[in-house]
Amino acid sequence: MTRLAHRAETYTSLHSSTSNRTFLDDVIAGLRSTPKTLPCKYFYDDAGSKLFDRICDLDEYYLTRTELAILDAQAQSIAARIGPDAALIELGSGSSLKTRTLLDVLDRPAIYVPVDISGDYLIAASKGLASAYASIPIAPVVADFTQPFRLPERALTASRRVAFFPGSTIGNFEPSRVVALLKSIRKLVGQGGGLVVGVDLRKSREVLEPAYDDALGVTAAFNLNLLERINRELEGDFALDRFDHRARFNETEGRVEMHLVSRRRQVVSVAKGMHSFDFLEGESIHTESSYKYTLEQFGSLSKKAGFRTETVWTDDHKLFSVHALVVATR
Repeated sequence: MTRLAHRAETYTSLHSSTSNRTFLDDVIAGLRSTPKTLPCKYFYDDAGSKLFDRICDLDEYYLTRTELAILDAQAQSIAARIGPDAALIELGSGSSLKTRTLLDVLDRPAIYVPVDISGDYLIAASKGLASAYASIPIAPVVADFTQPFRLPERALTASRRVAFFPGSTIGNFEPSRVVALLKSIRKLVGQGGGLVVGVDLRKSREVLEPAYDDALGVTAAFNLNLLERINRELEGDFALDRFDHRARFNETEGRVEMHLVSRRRQVVSVAKGMHSFDFLEGESIHTESSYKYTLEQFGSLSKKAGFRTETVWTDDHKLFSVHALVVATR
């Protein structure tokens, strides 16, 4: 029997006026800062999530196909690390494409809990999974995984909780925030719990920059959709043709940065003109950072957060890595 369990209060909480105020507050604070910034978590409305799925299929975007190849090759080993009767909690699940590789081989998973900020997209993806995996209870949770959220009871009573965090999303956080996020994940999975996380590795600018600035312009559309979302949800008046997408590798910081660059001097407002922001020609909004690590660098961050590295898998070209971590005993 297919089981698609969810709690009504989980969904209503993120579609309330409080959520809209948080989005507005973040936009105002980011556009008033120097330099201007916007949080990358707001990329993922329904349109943004679909654009990101297209990005994952691009020739230049090595990350998804490389991580999928690692997961396919090591699925049995990863499943053995997760163990039987475990609750699998995916953070920023999106389409849950990569999770299918694990669901195919896990030993009697107690429950799968996909967690994503894009509610409509999450529920649609979860319904598809429920049809494909009728024996596995699936409980989608609409939440910002960087903030505390409530797990379904079945996850709390499982023999073990393991978080799954693929896609190198962890690279979107400053290293100090990575430690804080890993500590929150450690609390989520509890003593004896684990984490399987995808981490992109340091490599040449010639490989990195095209992955974030593809020839077809899909990543540019994804970046610009953030402004379109502000227009739609926060009554902004951004003219998208007055901004250019730009991606560059900041070698000093070890990260790829995405920016939206103003093509002219202009004034933009949100909330029906209640808040206005001046842009100079060439001034940018920093919308995303994607940090790239060595294995040693990420191992040091996870250790600071209270995790112990069990296993690391990489592809033959050392482009990408998947880490199996366990909560360290005190």
